[in-house]
Amino acid sequence: MTVQQKTAFIFTCIAAAILLLTSTVAYFFMNMFAFQDYYKRLEIRGIITAKAQLLEHNRVDLEEIYSEIRQQHLESLPDEKEYFFPADSLGSFRQTNANPDLTPEFYAQLKANKTANLKVGNYFYNGLYYYDHGNPYIVIVGAQNADSIRYARNLRWILIACCLASIVVAYTTGIFFSRHTFKPVREITEKVKTIGVDNLHLRLEDPPGEDEIAELTSTFNKMLSRLETAFETQNNFVSNASHEFRTPLTAIYGEAEIALSRPRENVEYKHSLEVIVSQAEKLQQLTDSLLNLAQTGFDGKGQDLKKIHIDELLIEVKNTINKLIPENNVRIDFSKMPANDKYLVVAGNYQLLKLGLSNIIENGCKYSDNRPVLVKLNVIDEQLQIVVKDEGIGIPEKELKYIYDPFFRASNTRKYKGYGIGLPLTRNIFRLHKGTIDVFSYGSGGTTVTLTLPYNSIA
Repeated sequence: MTVQQKTAFIFTCIAAAILLLTSTVAYFFMNMFAFQDYYKRLEIRGIITAKAQLLEHNRVDLEEIYSEIRQQHLESLPDEKEYFFPADSLGSFRQTNANPDLTPEFYAQLKANKTANLKVGNYFYNGLYYYDHGNPYIVIVGAQNADSIRYARNLRWILIACCLASIVVAYTTGIFFSRHTFKPVREITEKVKTIGVDNLHLRLEDPPGEDEIAELTSTFNKMLSRLETAFETQNNFVSNASHEFRTPLTAIYGEAEIALSRPRENVEYKHSLEVIVSQAEKLQQLTDSLLNLAQTGFDGKGQDLKKIHIDELLIEVKNTINKLIPENNVRIDFSKMPANDKYLVVAGNYQLLKLGLSNIIENGCKYSDNRPVLVKLNVIDEQLQIVVKDEGIGIPEKELKYIYDPFFRASNTRKYKGYGIGLPLTRNIFRLHKGTIDVFSYGSGGTTVTLTLPYNSIA
């Protein structure tokens, strides 16, 4: 059963339940009202009967007058029965068993409450005490309630017919509205079926409005964008990684083959081994970079997060750069550093953050040929901001969108040693720490990298 059919079925069930409940309640109260009304009619007849019986002793023509009143003003009831006698004659009335329908419970209720009602099939009885000059009398009136029973039966069938018709209308209406409601979902499904590995660039059309369908479409388009990026990145990664590994492996294999092709002097063997060691070091560096990149691809669970003072970390990074590049011109600007230390504390993995910051600052030194590199520390909108600005060769504007692809290197970096892993690695590190990285470059005017981290985010 499809969601559309389930929706129509549930809608029909709810409507049917409401109709059945309403009809049942209406039928119950109608029946109860009809019965009470009939008992009241019998009670009025009983009172009239009592008055007529008591007055018969004073006027001879009263019975004729009573009959005339009943014919003119009282509706005739089917199989009507009337009993009138003094209250102290109740015992003898019961013994004569004048009406076997009257139960002991009826007499007990009549004696206790001075009034009683009884229903036997379609026959209704009403009994009451009537007092005349302090003398109690009992009057019992009974009749068939054929009209009320017939009306109730007709009402029951009418309600059943209306409920069945309403259920059919509710189901038909539910099918129509569910089909209309789920039309965008069907269109999305048909469109998604056409999207595969070969056409991940396709997107769903954004529907008008801001309802759940629009949100679903937007979310799905964003997912397709992430999949497309990931798929392209994976393809580029495999292609570039195989190329990067092949170059030093080819050099090692070729050098070893040449060295073993014929007997050589020790100096030649030494030279070959030096070439092999150099290429092996490249392989090791490349492997370490790939491992670091893979490790930062996790979701952050299990990371060893500690309180880190970012100003102290920047000083440690500067000391590391001094050892690696003694001729560097890196300057750290703490002039806008907040006075309160809590704004300088972040939750993070010390080694990973150090690696990420070192990559950015080292790139600034390398691609600017050791011209000045300025590092500024600031706090903006509850974010700790680190800005690294160099005066290097910059990044061509058309190539900025590829800088986070592993192994991608800009077209103007051929004379500089590198593997194109630094920026992707740093971005992953800062993502793990709920931070961001933005790179701005204006051709040969240098590059500005802005890094942000949430401060004091550890309990």
